[in-house]
Amino acid sequence: MSTSANHVTQAVAARALVLFAHGSRDPLWHKPIQAVAASIARQSPGARVACAYLELSQPDLPQVTSELAAEGIGHITVMPMFLGVGRHAREDLPQLVAQLQGQYPDMVFQLMPAVGENPQVVDMLASVALKGL
Repeated sequence: MSTSANHVTQAVAARALVLFAHGSRDPLWHKPIQAVAASIARQSPGARVACAYLELSQPDLPQVTSELAAEGIGHITVMPMFLGVGRHAREDLPQLVAQLQGQYPDMVFQLMPAVGENPQVVDMLASVALKGL
């Protein structure tokens, strides 16, 4: 979902990927999301990847967006790291991205479907689960 009217200018802008998760007060909860970010960095060393959280954790998406804007990033892809598509993925995150678009009108925000909607993720989880048989 590209929401900027300035597509031609932003087409060549620096890009970043933000892994967006719910958050938790438990610091161990963050490890899987951080592990995904580290794997992305290993697989694509030039990629700019960051983690952001909806609640109970820092940094949140507005803070990460501010940092990325200060770095000159002009395109942010937000990847919801949710298996289920509940209210956070359906309502809260799109509203938050719309607010950020209002604050950063020259930035392109691309909101991806939740990872749980990706057939590759579903198949991978099934393969892992089947190893328990």
